[in-house]
Amino acid sequence: MAGVFAEAVVVLHFTVMGFLLAGGFLAWRWRWVIYPHLALGAWAILSIITPTVCPLTVWENHFREQAGMPLLETGFIDHYIDGVWYPESASMLVQLVLGAVVLTSWIGFYAGARASRRLSHG
Repeated sequence: MAGVFAEAVVVLHFTVMGFLLAGGFLAWRWRWVIYPHLALGAWAILSIITPTVCPLTVWENHFREQAGMPLLETGFIDHYIDGVWYPESASMLVQLVLGAVVLTSWIGFYAGARASRRLSHG
């Protein structure tokens, strides 16, 4: 059963990564989404600039150990994404592009919220 939990954590981790990428755009429709998205964005920045271990990676390793599976020697992104979805040499470029996508979603959210306020006041 621990192996199933380890795989479930992987699915959850990919879901969180998807939300990190798309959550700002979802907030254009559901404004409350911006708050957890901003918190996740802050976590992502923190994990890039400091040697922070994601709790989901800790959980995955816990369940892997329980199941007798090998532990992740690196983080989630290094294990499942870097060098798998794109060459490791492109990591910095990918981070910059994804950061620009998230920043664009936040700018769009702010612009939409500002326009909405103007319409309601004017």
